[in-house]
Amino acid sequence: MFDKSKRKIVFAIVFSLLALMIVTLTTIYLSNRLSILRENKEMLKTYAEHYVLDAQPDAPKDDINGEMPPEPPEGRKNGRNEPVFKLSTFYSVTYAKTGEVLAVNNGNNALQSDEELLSIAATVLRKGKNSGTVGAMTYLIDEKDDYTLVAMIDGTINDKNQKMLFQLMLIIGSVSVAVLFVISVFIARRIVRPLEENDKKQKRFVSDAGHELKTPIAVISANSELLRREIGENEWLNNIDYENTRMNELIKQLLILSRADGGNVQKEVLDFSRLVAGETLPFESLAFEKGKKIESDVETGLTLSGNASQLRQLVSILLDNALSHGKGEAVALSLKSEKHSIVLSVVNDAEEMSPEQVSHLFDRFYRTDESRNESGSHYGLGLSIAKAVAEAHEGTIRAEYRNGKITFTVVFPNKKHN
Repeated sequence: MFDKSKRKIVFAIVFSLLALMIVTLTTIYLSNRLSILRENKEMLKTYAEHYVLDAQPDAPKDDINGEMPPEPPEGRKNGRNEPVFKLSTFYSVTYAKTGEVLAVNNGNNALQSDEELLSIAATVLRKGKNSGTVGAMTYLIDEKDDYTLVAMIDGTINDKNQKMLFQLMLIIGSVSVAVLFVISVFIARRIVRPLEENDKKQKRFVSDAGHELKTPIAVISANSELLRREIGENEWLNNIDYENTRMNELIKQLLILSRADGGNVQKEVLDFSRLVAGETLPFESLAFEKGKKIESDVETGLTLSGNASQLRQLVSILLDNALSHGKGEAVALSLKSEKHSIVLSVVNDAEEMSPEQVSHLFDRFYRTDESRNESGSHYGLGLSIAKAVAEAHEGTIRAEYRNGKITFTVVFPNKKHN
């Protein structure tokens, strides 16, 4: 139980960090990329505004046709004087209105051939969008009076820088997750340790108290028997014997629960199908006496590594619970294999139960209604013992109320046994 709690704590911490890291990386990457795209589009607008067909602007130059560009509107910087603009590589393809190619500018760096630029420009025009990206290229289409300009800027370096940034952040994030995993394991152990120690003390107390109480119970029983021989039958002695018997039964159940909680039980490979069928037989007579019947569907040949005494106790508790507290005339018991599991289920009619009541059924000393208090042999420990036995055998148990029926399902791992 506590190992599961530790794993949940570690998972919660690591998952939270992973989610935070993914959101952070995605935000930084997208914001950086959008910022670069906006900057590229602004530079392409500046490039297109000052483009002259007969004197194509090269990025490093400060003027076109020997003249300085006009002053920018108030509140807007002269983008062509920015270092980023001067260091960027621009390409362009100019088309006449008839579709004829008028000029191709490869940036004077021969990084892109004319054929490659013409292919990219044709792709851009087919897209039908005035701006966007194609591969590493950011483009802008500007319709002039006499021609159409397809201006492009190479973003290969920016893409590589982004990739390097992303890889670096991924490495740092992975190292951080690994470090936090180790720290979270330490924190989980520190958090759970007091609870684990307290649980061990409680189990030790139950076990020790149970054994210590057996002696006075036996003494009371012996003294009651001696008094009965001296004074004969007596109402008060009968009450003493009744309560003494109830106390003795309670102590037995507490000791059973303590042993089941301990988890250190001797196990062997059992024919679980035969065990369930055998434990069901005595309850068929009990069911008949109560005007009920047990509908049993047990798949044969199912084996399980476990403690025979505890597993019989588990089956007995579920059947006794169904016959003692269930409504209706039928109790359905099923044992079958499902994928990699062995599933034992007991179904019976029951009075309406709220989800909260169902969630507390396996709590110790819990009773859903007064009807359980009427029976002197039930103390609200049976289902707690069933849960402890299931967990001691690496299984799980759950209760579900639906349409007037309550179903108890126990799932064991179906391991192959030689």
